[in-house]
Amino acid sequence: MRTYNLALIGFGGVNRALAQLIAEDPTRFAHLGFELKVVAITDLLMGSLVQSEGVDLGAVQSLPRGETFESFAGGSATADNERIIRDSPADIVVEATFTDPTDGEPAASHVRWALDSGKSVTTTNKGPVAFHAEALTKLAADNGALFAYEGAVLSGTPVLGLARDQLAGLTIRGFQGILNGTSNYVIGRMEAGLTLESAVREAQAEGYAEADPTADIGGSDVQLKVAILANELLGAGISPADVDATGITGIAPDDIIDAAREGRRYKLIGSARRTEDGGIIATVAPRALEADHPLAHVPGATNAVSFETDLLGTVTITGPGAGRIETAFALITDIIAIHSHEKEKVDA
Repeated sequence: MRTYNLALIGFGGVNRALAQLIAEDPTRFAHLGFELKVVAITDLLMGSLVQSEGVDLGAVQSLPRGETFESFAGGSATADNERIIRDSPADIVVEATFTDPTDGEPAASHVRWALDSGKSVTTTNKGPVAFHAEALTKLAADNGALFAYEGAVLSGTPVLGLARDQLAGLTIRGFQGILNGTSNYVIGRMEAGLTLESAVREAQAEGYAEADPTADIGGSDVQLKVAILANELLGAGISPADVDATGITGIAPDDIIDAAREGRRYKLIGSARRTEDGGIIATVAPRALEADHPLAHVPGATNAVSFETDLLGTVTITGPGAGRIETAFALITDIIAIHSHEKEKVDA
């Protein structure tokens, strides 16, 4: 049985959910041939903690708000991310920090430090993938590690794994997707008669929207995800700036209601396709979809992607695009991939 030591970079909702899953059932992954042990945590507010014998996850999760790791053996009130990533006895770095959507930092540096140290990485951050996936994947390969990021697009819904593994025998010509659950929820509530502002406040109350919802309703969140999918599925080699993005702020509730009366449903659609001359057209824009469109009836905060393929036609996957446990499952998916990578190294 292989035990993987984890370093959790950021101790917000997603990494706390992963820690919860490990603490509740330490043998949860035994049937897959491995166990998980958290040996290091670093967080901007809580500081740093390194315990090579394994962190008491119950104790750290029960810390009162505002407390730091300073009172623990191996703890500090300072978040020393680079030292923890490079020098802790971790095999896998789990990166789940807040990241600037314009350059992917500081997560990109966190990933780079880990891979440079020979540690594999799983991340839920879009930034490092959208801006640096090719370079970071090469760095991982050069150091015998793996850079895994299933949760960067649709949280726990395995859109990248589906395309990479199950659709491997197909040519994917393009895709269309509802890639932001917040905007989809807001549009649905505007369809019921709410203003944009009221719908956003409701989404915030439900926990779907951040205090600053600009990235969701403005389209920049989907812009990053379209760049990731276009590069992964179509080999596009584009950056987020190459994706023409328009959010939902310019749609009036009457437009949405009138479209619904005519049997059409507004959705914020992120899409990319390869043209006949080999180019890539990638966009984010609100569209009024006909009733028979595979994405027209995707409800609430749910996400979906439709792949346009040569042999199967349109293949659509639908699932949650947010949520603590759902996103933690994406980290687990990546850890399973890292485990397979490690077994292949041993067998080689």
